[in-house]
Amino acid sequence: MLDDRKLAVLRAIVEDYVSTNEPVGSKALADRHNLGVSPATIRNDMAALEEQGYIAQPHTSAGRVPTDKGYRLFVDRLSQIKPMSGAERRAIETFLAGAVDLDEIVMRTVRLLAQLTRQVAVVQYPSLTRSSVRHVEIVPLAARRVMLVLITNTGRVEQRVVDLPEEVGDERIANLRGILNGCLDGCGLSSVPETVADVPDRLPPEDRQVAATILSVLLETLVERHEEKIVFGGTANLAAADFSVGLRDVLEALEEQVVLIRLLGETHGMSELTVRIGSENPYSGLRGTSIVAAGYGSGDKELARLGVLGPTRMDYPVTMGAVRAVARYVGQILAGS
Repeated sequence: MLDDRKLAVLRAIVEDYVSTNEPVGSKALADRHNLGVSPATIRNDMAALEEQGYIAQPHTSAGRVPTDKGYRLFVDRLSQIKPMSGAERRAIETFLAGAVDLDEIVMRTVRLLAQLTRQVAVVQYPSLTRSSVRHVEIVPLAARRVMLVLITNTGRVEQRVVDLPEEVGDERIANLRGILNGCLDGCGLSSVPETVADVPDRLPPEDRQVAATILSVLLETLVERHEEKIVFGGTANLAAADFSVGLRDVLEALEEQVVLIRLLGETHGMSELTVRIGSENPYSGLRGTSIVAAGYGSGDKELARLGVLGPTRMDYPVTMGAVRAVARYVGQILAGS
C-alpha cells in the first residue's frame, strides 16, 4: 500500500504525462504541483514508486512515465470523475434527442462519444434477448405475401417478408394481427416462443397454416444473433495517439466484432463503469490501449454496452465522466421513445 504522499506524487505524474506526453521529472513536479515537500523528497518517492512498478524510466530520459499498474491505481483511487458542465449536458441531450429511430440513436451516440473523448467510440446495439415486444404489424403486400414487422421496447424494428401458403384477405390478416398483439404486448422476447405456441389452436382451422407460416418467420427473427451488432467511429483519433503496440494491430482488433464485444465487458450493472488498462485487455493487439465502458438501458434493465478505446495515456477522469453521462442519456431516450 502507498501512503497519501506517494499517491499524490503518482497522481501528479499521471496528470502531467497525460497533458504533456513527456516523461515527468521531480523538479517539474515540485514546480507545477503544490506537494508541500522538497524535490529531494519527491525524488525519493519516485524511486519507491518505480521500485514497486507504478512508474518506469523510458530509455535514457531523466523523467518517469506511469505503467499500466500506475494507471490502474490512479483510476481505482480517483476521488471524483469529472462531471459534464451544464452546457455540455444540454448539448448531449439536444443532439441525441434529435434521433428519429434506433439506428440514428446508435450512430449519433458513436459520433458524440468520439467527439467528447477524442478516442474511438464503440456502441453495441440493444440486445434483442433483453428487450420486449411493443407491437407486431402484418402488412399485406400481395394476395399471398405480407410483411411482418416486429417493434421492440428499445425502438428496434425487425422486418421480414413472408410468403403465405394461400391467398389471405385483409379481414383474416387483421384478426391474426389482433390476436398476436393481444398475447405479445410487453412480452419479453425470450418468452415469445412459449407465448405463441397455442396461437394456431385459437384460430379457425382455415387460418392455422397461415398463422404457423407467419409465426415460424417471427421465431426465426428472434434467434438471429443481433447481440453481435456493434458500431464504432472516431478511428481518425488514433492517428494522433501514441501506442506502445502498432496502430495496425489496433485497427485489426476494431474490425473483429467478437473482440469488441469482449472488450466492452460482461454486464456488471448499469451504474458501474469498467476500465481495462493495457495488459488487462485479453487481446494482445490492444495491450497499448485502455477501454472505458458502461451499460445503458431502459429503467433499471441493461440492454447493451458502450464505451471508448484509446491509448493508456488517456485523460481518465474526463473519459469516464463522458462515457457515464452519454450512457445515462441514451438510456433516458430509449425509455422515453
